[in-house]
Amino acid sequence: MSLWAAIDGGNSKTDVIIGDLGGNILAFVRGPGSNPQILGIEPAVTLLDNLLHRARTEAGTGSAPLARAEVYLAGVDLPEEVDMVGKAALKRRWATETRVENDTFALMRAGTDEPDAVAVVCGAGINCVGRTADGRTARFPALGMLSGDWGGGQHLAALALWHAARGEDGRGPATGLSEAVAGHCGVRTIAEVVTGVHLGTIPKDTLDDLSALLFVVAAAGDEVARRVVDRQAKEVVALATVAANRLGLRDSRYAVVLGGGVLRAQHPLLHDCVKDGILAHSPAAIVSVLTQPPVLGAGLFALDALGAAPRSHSALRHFAPAFSGEVSAAL
Repeated sequence: MSLWAAIDGGNSKTDVIIGDLGGNILAFVRGPGSNPQILGIEPAVTLLDNLLHRARTEAGTGSAPLARAEVYLAGVDLPEEVDMVGKAALKRRWATETRVENDTFALMRAGTDEPDAVAVVCGAGINCVGRTADGRTARFPALGMLSGDWGGGQHLAALALWHAARGEDGRGPATGLSEAVAGHCGVRTIAEVVTGVHLGTIPKDTLDDLSALLFVVAAAGDEVARRVVDRQAKEVVALATVAANRLGLRDSRYAVVLGGGVLRAQHPLLHDCVKDGILAHSPAAIVSVLTQPPVLGAGLFALDALGAAPRSHSALRHFAPAFSGEVSAAL
């Protein structure tokens, strides 16, 4: 029976599954992040090679090449990067056929079986891709401020501290972020936060949770925090609708899959604005939030490529909660 590998590699973790043509999961392995922009191409591919070896050992597949390997990685944003990482992966001879792409495509496939679809991920960073039934795609460079991006958890956390500092010292409007951020860091003032982070007495990773705090303060009615959340919503809507326009989908039925930690949390101020904005642009769009692991989408792509029966796709979706502990919620 034809066996396949599905890989989803992000900034903080990498998921690998081995499956068969019936959609059964034979092995699931999780390892550290494998973003080639962070690790370098060869170290990233070596990490994937090791994880895949572990998965194959667990599955008992032997050393023969698999029928298909679907590899979706964060940091593979430009066509040039897809080509370079793809060539490095092919040298490892993991499978008879190997495809490398950006991880947002896996998220999109995990979230929908619709042939026309757009996906926006807003986690640590932000990205968007789209595809049509005839094979056309839309994508963005997703290189942060360099390519005009705005938002994502890291950016929102930085903005929470920025507004808190300016609200306290008078350069900006007063905001509840000042007291909230200081309290989160265990001190009384933002001046103490700034000094502590600068001198190392407050660990920088203490600031990582400030994006979640931003939404708490916004939900309590703080105008400064609400403006930031509103801007984030507009950016998500802009990405989704521009991708849809590029693909000629505006007046068609198509899926919009939202994913990543910021969107997966479904903060009402953000989520409602995003959904309303997308539907105002595309009334026939089907908006959903993915809470299953994106590696599921890589597996579904493998089944697609191998010509598996629809029941195999259903079987794989049935298996997914067993190794993720999560389910997908359609809206």
